[in-house]
Formats: sequence, C-alpha cells, structure tokens
Amino acid sequence: MSEGGGPPGDADPLRKLSVLLARLPGIGEKSALRLALSIVRADPEYKAVLAETIDKVRTTMRSCDTCRDLSHAATCSICGDARRDRGTICVIAHPQDRMAVERTGIYRGLYHVLHGVLDPLAGVGPAELQINTLLERLRDDTVTEVIVATSPNVEGDATALYISKIINPLGVKVTRIASGLAVGGELEYADLSTLHRALEDRRPL
Repeated sequence: MSEGGGPPGDADPLRKLSVLLARLPGIGEKSALRLALSIVRADPEYKAVLAETIDKVRTTMRSCDTCRDLSHAATCSICGDARRDRGTICVIAHPQDRMAVERTGIYRGLYHVLHGVLDPLAGVGPAELQINTLLERLRDDTVTEVIVATSPNVEGDATALYISKIINPLGVKVTRIASGLAVGGELEYADLSTLHRALEDRRPL
C-alpha cells in the first residue's frame, strides 16, 4: 500500500511501473526499479514500440487450437508448417520448454503443451492439464511416437508415467527424454548439448 492508503504507485507512473515489473518471476524490487528507470530513460521510439508490442501481446496472444502453445493465431507456426514430422509429438510442460527444445535444432516434429505438471499437493491433477486434448490428437493414427519431455524431477516423472499409462494402450510408442538432464532440474535451463543428447537418447516408457 502507498502512504496515502491507495494501491501502490497510483499517483506516480514510474513507481507503478516498478511495482508491476516486480510481479514478474525472478524480478525483485531493486531489479524492477532499475528496469523501470531504464525504460523511462530509453529513446521515445523504443518506448513506443515496447508499449505497442505489450498491447499486441495483450490483445492477440492465445492458445493454438492444436498444440495449446502460445500463438497469435488459431494455428501456431509450427503446427501450420507442412515440413514438420506429423508422426511425432513432443509433450512439454510449458511454452518455454518448447523454445528450449527448438533451440537444439534437431527436433522436427510437433509439440503439445500441458501448461503444467501433475502436482497433487498444489491441486494440479490430470483435469487441470491439457491431457485430454493430447489424446484427441492421437485418434487418427497419424502419430506413431509421443516423446515426453517434462523436467526430470518428481512432478515431471509422475506426469511422464501417467501419460505413458494412458497412451500405451492406444498402440502409440511413448518415449522419455534421457537422463542427461540433471535430476531435479528444469528443462528450460538445460544447455543445448545436454538437451540435444537427452532427445537423441530417449528411452521407451
């Protein structure tokens, strides 16, 4: 709360910007203030483009109807790319994990974003994830392999096992990325060579 008792930063745009930036993951109050000051000191053209881009993200970003990744259209650029391998789906927890896999340059299939992992203690069960939409994609027999690329921690492993349990009876091959990734680590922070090896050495589930 501000000294006047109202919401923080209401009277001061710089303070309000700093408070909003501090709500982003990994951004503390001091870092948020430095970022806010940097934006204020930036040239007018940069600030105009930044504001326009943020507004465009606000008004256009949505989930791809097919893979549930973030997209500015009903079908994302990867799902709409006819050059991608339609027989393989890489299942990931978050959009940033897809970005990490894409940076390896070796995977040319499609993706499916769960938007989380199984975490009973946090109230996240199968119904809260995009698992039913994944099953819908397996109905036409086009997909021959599902690669589960959740992070190698308790929640990621539990999610992988659950997906394997419900997909294996469908006759679709289910594999898990190899354990070259550090146990307990997060996929998005893995270096490219480690992630490259984890994809190439994936194992059946």
